Amino acid sequence: LARSPAKAPQQGLPRVFMEDLAVLQREHAALRHRVLRLLESCAGELVHGAQLSPHGPLPVSPHLPQPPRAPLPPRGPIPPAPDPHAELQRGLLDFLVVRGATLALPASAAALLSLTVERHPELSRYEVGAGNVTRALFELQNLVPAAVRVEQGELAFLDATALSAFQDRLLGRPSAGASAGTAGGGDKGGRKRTATAAHDSELAAVMDLVGTKSAKEKERQEQADELLELLHKPTARQASETDRFRTAGGSKLQEFCRHGTKEDCARLNGTGMPCGHIHFRRIIKPHTDVSLGDCSYLDTCRHMATCRFIHYEVDHTDAQRMRQGSAQLDPFARTATNRVDDDPFSRHYESQFVNCDIRTFPMQTLGKFPVIMADPPWDIHMELPYGTMSDDEMRRMNVQVLQDDGVLFLWVTGRAMELGRECLEIWGYRFVQELLWVKTNQLQRIIRTGRTGHWINHSKEHCLIGVKGDLDDRFNQNLDCDVICAEVRETSRKPDEMYDLLERLAPGQRKLELFGRPHNVHKGWTTLGNQLGKTQIAEPWLRQHLLDEGVFEPQDLAPMPTPPRDPLVPPWGGHDPPERLPREGMQ
Repeated sequence: LARSPAKAPQQGLPRVFMEDLAVLQREHAALRHRVLRLLESCAGELVHGAQLSPHGPLPVSPHLPQPPRAPLPPRGPIPPAPDPHAELQRGLLDFLVVRGATLALPASAAALLSLTVERHPELSRYEVGAGNVTRALFELQNLVPAAVRVEQGELAFLDATALSAFQDRLLGRPSAGASAGTAGGGDKGGRKRTATAAHDSELAAVMDLVGTKSAKEKERQEQADELLELLHKPTARQASETDRFRTAGGSKLQEFCRHGTKEDCARLNGTGMPCGHIHFRRIIKPHTDVSLGDCSYLDTCRHMATCRFIHYEVDHTDAQRMRQGSAQLDPFARTATNRVDDDPFSRHYESQFVNCDIRTFPMQTLGKFPVIMADPPWDIHMELPYGTMSDDEMRRMNVQVLQDDGVLFLWVTGRAMELGRECLEIWGYRFVQELLWVKTNQLQRIIRTGRTGHWINHSKEHCLIGVKGDLDDRFNQNLDCDVICAEVRETSRKPDEMYDLLERLAPGQRKLELFGRPHNVHKGWTTLGNQLGKTQIAEPWLRQHLLDEGVFEPQDLAPMPTPPRDPLVPPWGGHDPPERLPREGMQ
């Protein structure tokens, strides 16, 4: 630890470097004085503080040269400014000791930083990032390898007990084991622990000084943090696409009161007045029996006209308050308001739908679709209010002709989860991810009395995501998450949030929904199903092609809606027109 005398600062150096140099000179003098005192007091014995080394205690050599005593530093030295990394070290060590036993591993540096700042809010004053956490983890691993292991920049293993003992030694506190082992040891044991604590305190102060970074090290760390920030910063295109779909004026989500009605809210919140959140109002009819409580199905009840249980509706006063202002928000609507200055659906063709039997319809006549969503009527061996398709019929579906490169979102439930994966493989897709719909009821609580499930009621539904071919820059990845929390409505009706999610995934692309019903019809989508009424085709080129192929006669089609002035979708979505049907293959 002995250092050569510091050279005099060169002329012309910036003032800040001269000040740092003066501070370091005073700190080095104090450090040298403390180390000499430690060496003198521990000569011939094991240095107690050296137990912190991963290789065990280091003996003090009897031939260690004794440098001349340095003059005592002047009283009242200027204290150095707090080092952000050192403060993060202390906070991270405290967090790992206190919460390490319940921490889910492996834990990323970003997650550890968030949790540490949450426990120590004072760290938010410093400019520290995930890189500092990674560096601190490696430092802990070097000091206590038996307690901490870091793999690929993440915390992979943690022994909170061993780490707590390390913290006790570092701070000069008696550990639980040491306290139990020396209980009843008398004054001699007490004096020995006091001396050990004094040595550890001195060592902690020495380590604190040694850990202080120089001006050059601080500059390098700032450059490294800046580089990491640039690497994680989204590109201009990603930022533009994210801003395009961001709701105008910020989030329009309104929180529902957890107490439900205004009467319950005023009674339970202790103020005598309802809060500013959205409330519900009880619907009490002559046949309602209040003593029975709430209806399990609420607004999805199929016998609401005669049901004797309590039902609800949104409080009309709160609904009117939500509609006020420039950004309109309808509490009864199921979709969020998009940017009023850039509506992504304004340049789409009107909804088009084909009423047909999907099992026999020549789907190759529709062209290619980068995005497909399907909600098949799986045979899940339960009594359902609609017809189902057998497993073999699902496997024979001619879905592969609808895509060359794109994604397929396939809704599955129960036993259909494994069959759905099999169908994806048969149709030429590779399974990449799964989306989860958490079902809530009208009061925004998780469904507990669903109508499906063999052993326990289903409160969620799965959507398998398959990819075919190569996805190019037409697809925006990593904009949305894989969980949707939305209300349950009619039987088999999926959340409207899916249509916004898929529009953000592939803006301005052709999209197809299989096994759709009238409530599934959306602008910019083509829907196929057997309950859609008279077929409506909005794309001029598709309409003409279906007539030329003899798939439909003019009288079979509804009048064509007015196309947009500047449509986003080019003819056939930029793909080649489909080949003509062979004469013997016409339906």
